[in-house]
Formats: sequence, C-alpha cells, structure tokens
Amino acid sequence: MEKRKKILKDILKTILFVGLGIFFIWLSVRNLSKDDIHMIISSMSLVNTPRGWLFIGLAVGAIVAADLIRAARARLLLEPVGYWPRFSMMFYSVMVCYIANLALPRLGEILRCTFLQRYEKVPFDKSLGTVILERAVDVVCWLALLIVALLLNNGLLSQLVVDQSTGATMQEWFAQKGLSYIGNYLIYIVLAVIILLVVLIRVTRNWWRKRPALVKVADFFKGIWHGFISIKDLPKPWHFVFWTVAMWICYFFGVWFFFHSLPYLQNIGAGAAFTVLVFGTIAFIISQGGLGAYPLITAGIVMLYGTSYTEGLAAGWIGWILQTAVSLILGLFALGITPLHQRRDSAIKPDEQ
Repeated sequence: MEKRKKILKDILKTILFVGLGIFFIWLSVRNLSKDDIHMIISSMSLVNTPRGWLFIGLAVGAIVAADLIRAARARLLLEPVGYWPRFSMMFYSVMVCYIANLALPRLGEILRCTFLQRYEKVPFDKSLGTVILERAVDVVCWLALLIVALLLNNGLLSQLVVDQSTGATMQEWFAQKGLSYIGNYLIYIVLAVIILLVVLIRVTRNWWRKRPALVKVADFFKGIWHGFISIKDLPKPWHFVFWTVAMWICYFFGVWFFFHSLPYLQNIGAGAAFTVLVFGTIAFIISQGGLGAYPLITAGIVMLYGTSYTEGLAAGWIGWILQTAVSLILGLFALGITPLHQRRDSAIKPDEQ
C-alpha cells in the first residue's frame, strides 16, 4: 500500500512539474505574431536536406555539450564551500533555470538554487552566491569577446541595423539606452539608498548583532558572499578556466554548425558565426528569451556578409528555435525526471562530514 502511494505521489509530482514546464513554454511564445509563425514554418524547409539535418544535429550536440560543461563548472564552484551535488542534479538544475528564464527573466536563477536545496541539501544562500559569480564571470568573458568581435568587424556598431522600421543601428540603440539610464533619476535614488543602508548597517552593527532575526538575515547574505568568493578557494582554479573556455567554444560551434545547415550561410565564414554568437547574446538581454530580437540581430549581422535581410531573418528564427527547443526539451525532461530521484540527506563531501 505504501509503495502504491509513493508511486502515485511520484506520478503526480511528474505531472505537476511537466505542466509547469508547458506553462513556461506558453509564456515564452505567446507574443509570436501570425507573420512570425508563417516565416518560421516556411524557413524550416531550408534545412530539410540530409546535409542540413546533419549540421543541425551537430549544432544541437554542441549546445548540449555547453550545457553539460556549465553544470560541471557550477558544481566545481560549490566544492570550496563544502558541497558536492550529484552531476545529474546539477545538470537538471541548469536546465530548469533555462526553461524558467524563458518565461520570466532571472526566475531561473532562483529556481535553480531552490532545486539544489530541495534535492541536494545545498544551502540556498551559498548556491545563489556561486550563481551570481558565474553570471559575473560570463559577463567579463562576453565583454572580452565583444572587443574581439568589434576588432574583427570594423564599424560594426554603426552598420548593424537592429530596427528596420526606423533604421536605428546598434550604436544608436546603445546611445539611446545610455542616455535614458543617465537621465533616469530613479537609478540615483536607488544608489543613494544602497549607500545609506550600508552606512546605517555599519554604524548600528553592535545593536543588530544582538537581534536573532537580524543575525539570520546577516548570515543569509554572508552565505551569498561566501558562495560568490568561492572561486578564490578552488583547489585547481585552472579547471574552472578550462571549463569556461570550453563552454564558449561549444557555444561558437553551435552557431557555426547551424550556419552550415543553411545553403546561403555555408560560405560566409567563422567570423560571421562568432559575431552572431557575441551580438546574439544581447538579444537575450534586451528581450525575454531573445524572442524577436535574436532574429533581427542575426539578420543585421549576416547582411554585412552579403546575405539578404529576408534570408538573415529566416536564419535568425531557425537559430532561435533551435536554441529555445533544446532548452525547452531538456528543461521539460529535467522537470519530469527529478521527482523520481531520491533526495539526498546531505551534499557535503564524504571527507568533510
């Protein structure tokens, strides 16, 4: 009887989590227009050849390899703070993060930490600290790649059109955003409040250290900080560097293989694929899941290499679908299979227990 209850409970959990994943899918594609859907469907025929599907398969393999490497790198950062979760659960947490971010930006990072706390007993605060560190490292790497892309493509920002209706270039878009942020007084108010809070906490530290509730809040932020600085305590920091470089290489090959699946992109070179990788990342920053922005940026870049705007837009949609589909499928798989796994009592390394 107990066994039947457990099986039923596991089935209900699976249905609930898969249902949640489907809800995320709906949120991520609900803004597609009929014209977008028509272009997506018609452009899919471009890869419907043996060669096309071969390179699509290679592109998917490269994307999945990057996700696996991200999970390995994330697991590495938890070691200095005393935790060593199962690699399978680390990978599932990354995919849950991706599928959630398609629905609501930054929701995935929270769910990822909650996921590890639930199944691996990794404290939420320490896990969140390592996630923040990962994002900071990724931003630094992306900025370095951005500089390389700009050096390889002289004048790219002034030529890359990101809004066909107005003719606005990437340079103009950056300028408009920068001026809007500078002129937004809310930013200055937030910065002033943060500085005031830091000073207030510092001045009243002897008082709040005697309050248990406030001590718990302070400990929570200390945990985040310990996770964030975990990189300095890595026993083999070059492993982290290796995984980071390998991850970006896999991302590049994902785009490069995808280019080879389309007849009109096969010969435009690795430089174009690298540029799409770097500037395509901006699409996922300025729009939810890169929806709409990724095809536009891709079209603008490949136009600079002699491809028509329509062909570039079609390529952008296929590329967006490819990346989104991998995240959705693996995310749904993760949401469906994790309830069937046994929760661990502790993820602390055996030699530290």
